[in-house]
Amino acid sequence: MARPPLDLVPAEVPAQSLTHNPLNGVTGGIWRTRRDGRPAVLKLITPPTGGTGPAHWAASADPGHWNYWRREVEAYRSGLASTAWSGAGLAAPDVLAVEERPDGTVALWLAEVDGRPGTAGSMADFAELARRLGSAHADWLDRTGTLSRHDWLARDWLRDYTLSRPVTEPVPWQHPVAAAAWPAPLRDGLRRLWDGRQAVLAATDQLPHTLCHHDVWPNNLIFTDAGPVLLDWSFVGPGPIGEDAANLVLDTFFDGLVDLALLPDVADAVLTGYVEGLRAAVDPALVARAVRITGAAKYFWLAPVMLNRAGGATGQTYDQRDEAAIFAGRRTVLELLANWSVQALD
Repeated sequence: MARPPLDLVPAEVPAQSLTHNPLNGVTGGIWRTRRDGRPAVLKLITPPTGGTGPAHWAASADPGHWNYWRREVEAYRSGLASTAWSGAGLAAPDVLAVEERPDGTVALWLAEVDGRPGTAGSMADFAELARRLGSAHADWLDRTGTLSRHDWLARDWLRDYTLSRPVTEPVPWQHPVAAAAWPAPLRDGLRRLWDGRQAVLAATDQLPHTLCHHDVWPNNLIFTDAGPVLLDWSFVGPGPIGEDAANLVLDTFFDGLVDLALLPDVADAVLTGYVEGLRAAVDPALVARAVRITGAAKYFWLAPVMLNRAGGATGQTYDQRDEAAIFAGRRTVLELLANWSVQALD
């Protein structure tokens, strides 16, 4: 949708479409615009429509489903997004309005956040963000039971999301595109991770659990003078420690949005900061292991999906590189993932 509906934003008011995942059936569009004379972001939330878009990104009416269509609306309306991690210095955008529309969609109006995008974050930014994430997760270690009053939180997001990814067996591990970009030991490691996915998920069940955002990556981050602001609370729910930090490391680089040469330093900064944030609550060795295990769990499906699609459309929204460049560019990140998975499968 190039412009928002006219009843929300009149034709004479500027509206810039913002990059988002168009496959996700929950999101009808996101725009930078104005409301009542002030800068604002409008997000149009759409209910399940019975078949629009791919099945693995379909909106759900089940409140516990990983892609429940009203979750972000409820996270803002309840105040959870703005208060859950405020004690650790992590904020969410201010809510300007929530409008239930006659066609069943919901217009979520948020104040525009002034700051640097996550893709422009420095090493110090990532380290401090990770420390605050660790502190936020520590705050919720003994409190996840209190979340039962919010029946719209994701029930088992990590397992439900990852097992819903569209992988077709047998996976063509020897595909020429992969063979040209990924050495045999890497492909073997990724195959072992895929084959051991249930064991990896079972390992995450044994970790301490907390309240997770489930989508911490640069496109959902703004660094402000007052501290980091997290966008897109549509996946929020209980989950294992480590997951948000692991996703921050891996997803910062998967789509080619940040210089790959920074991966070792970002991984070290995030791990160090996250361990520090949880130090008073969880043994540092367990925290480091949790990051590696949950990282392996979050992305065991990625290489198989890439191989299933090899030779066809890439299906990428954020990564605009051609197929060969995507395979080559993700090699270093996948090597880190494969190394993490060794511990997860040990």
